[in-house]
Amino acid sequence: MSPLLIAANEENPLVPPIPELVIGLLAFVIVFGFLAKKLLPNINKVLEERREAIEGGIEKAEAAQTEAQSVLEQYKAQLAEARHEAARLRQEAQEQGAALIAEMRAEGQRQREEIVAAGHAQIEADRKAASSALRQDVGKLATDLAGKLVGESLEDHARQSRVIDRFLDELEEKAEAGR
Repeated sequence: MSPLLIAANEENPLVPPIPELVIGLLAFVIVFGFLAKKLLPNINKVLEERREAIEGGIEKAEAAQTEAQSVLEQYKAQLAEARHEAARLRQEAQEQGAALIAEMRAEGQRQREEIVAAGHAQIEADRKAASSALRQDVGKLATDLAGKLVGESLEDHARQSRVIDRFLDELEEKAEAGR
């Protein structure tokens, strides 16, 4: 026989036998039908749930981000308001401090003036007391000295007072004229 006929009688290894092809095709249709009826809806359901969960998560994330942004804006507004309030309180405290310092200075000035006035009054009272005591002592000494010079006693108090007052008044006038 010829080699071509021998090759034609022999089966081609690339082409399967028809009964195997029919059984394989039938098994494929059964498995594919089973997958399409039972497994594919479950897979599609799980995929749909996953897609919805992802989309819902994205929406929730966007909502959370929007809410976080609004909370951040509120926080910034509150912070700005708090800073403004702090600045106002600082300014108010500075103004109160300045007013308190001015008040304390005025009070100190008033007290100083009172002390100075009291000191002047005390000095004037002391000067008058010293002047009166000095007049009496000078008058007594002058009358004693005059009595010794004249050799008579000048015990007449009325005359003695007039002489002493006149003498001291003349001394005061000369002292004031010398200034």
